[in-house]
Amino acid sequence: MGEPQVFELLSDSEIEAVHNAALAVLSETGVFIDHPRALEHLAGCGAEVDAASGRVRIPPRLVKEALAACPSSFILYDREGREALRLGAREVHFATSSCAVRCQEGTAARPSRAEDLVRLTRVADALPEIDLVSTQVVADEAPKELADSYRLYLVLRNSPKPVVTGAFSEEGLWDMKALLDAVTGGRTEDRPCAVFDVCPSPPLKWTAISAANIMDAAAGLPVEFVSMPMPGAATPVTLAGSVVVHTAETLSGIVLAQTVRPGTRVVWGGAPVGFDMRHGTAPLSAVEATMITVAYAQMGRHYGLPTHTYAGLSDSKLVDAQAGLETALSGTVAALARIDIIAGAGALDFVGTQSLEKLVVDAEVCGLIRRLLRGIEVSPDTLARDLITALGPGGDYLAQAHTRRWFRTELHLPGPVIDRLDRKAWEEQGRTDILARARERVEAILKNDPRAPDPDRAAELDRAMRRVMDTRGCPSLPFVGAAEG
Repeated sequence: MGEPQVFELLSDSEIEAVHNAALAVLSETGVFIDHPRALEHLAGCGAEVDAASGRVRIPPRLVKEALAACPSSFILYDREGREALRLGAREVHFATSSCAVRCQEGTAARPSRAEDLVRLTRVADALPEIDLVSTQVVADEAPKELADSYRLYLVLRNSPKPVVTGAFSEEGLWDMKALLDAVTGGRTEDRPCAVFDVCPSPPLKWTAISAANIMDAAAGLPVEFVSMPMPGAATPVTLAGSVVVHTAETLSGIVLAQTVRPGTRVVWGGAPVGFDMRHGTAPLSAVEATMITVAYAQMGRHYGLPTHTYAGLSDSKLVDAQAGLETALSGTVAALARIDIIAGAGALDFVGTQSLEKLVVDAEVCGLIRRLLRGIEVSPDTLARDLITALGPGGDYLAQAHTRRWFRTELHLPGPVIDRLDRKAWEEQGRTDILARARERVEAILKNDPRAPDPDRAAELDRAMRRVMDTRGCPSLPFVGAAEG
């Protein structure tokens, strides 16, 4: 197989045009930052800062220096400190969606709770097609002061896979780092097992929490910038104009991170949406959102950075045909664009709902996409010219050693969620639809024990969670977990 083909929408000259437009926006229009510490810091680095209005104009020199300081790739580790995956190598990795406020089982959605996050984490952990586990849902009953750290604690307690997460407050980031230090034995900075999402507020604004999180995470945590273009509402209605705003927002975040600590590991991410003016909704599965994804991923590669997007998800409210077509289309296009992290598995309803059944269906989609990305191997043995000649017209290939040698490599065999029975066998086995089969798969996974940390790591993680609880004045937590004991 030759070099992997990358699906692109922008020419080299168009990439340069977007880059120049974004530099002009940053130097002439600027961004708004609602954080005095960040304003003071950037002023000291050579940016033009109006402290009264919060407006920051960033010269091209600072952008160039910041990009030069960014690592082009880095490794994420698992909870036990083992190398899990490399970002920036044009290898596609699938992650669950994050921060939903509802959990759905079957067709009924309800406010998400801590127990839902545990179940979702355990299911995602059991699916080999899912590489990273996010803090998928909000624990609705958890106190606000612990909303972010408690979610991370539950994920670390139930899966060793790398984590995608984010803080909801300035203090929350430090609480979460304490949990990571506890479970990694203090090796969070040199063997990171989590990447932190930080989101600008479109257009061209950074809240106090986001700006503080960038500066604090730059102390050693990987930062994933997640800009959210919304054509016609929060960004220009033209796709090119939306990519310019995305580029300017992300570059401004990179400047802040790299001027705090040159060499900070960053991911060029995003969550583009459409804007359906008929309904006032923001569909992430809109084809225009997927096109923006492809274009901004080209910008990220142009700057030599790992990339991320939200794709492989659906705005449907059910695990139905719409969910399947939207998930498969956006996930396939993002994968063909060779985006490093594709987050969205399990998501419905504008990422507001996370579905256990959809998560296992989406894992099958990820497996099919992975087979597509492997392409077709062409070699003397795969061309099989001698075999074709030997068998001739009407030859039986089933019993051949060549078939036994290659069929597991060449043919992707999906799991039991995907129906490949003939009609008679399907009827004999109960005429189940994909939702029923997915439900069975979820139940089978949840019968197994979770992959908890080893006893020493678990005890240290529990102690760290208890310290966070004491610091935040929370004597107890709503869900039975080790920290409760």
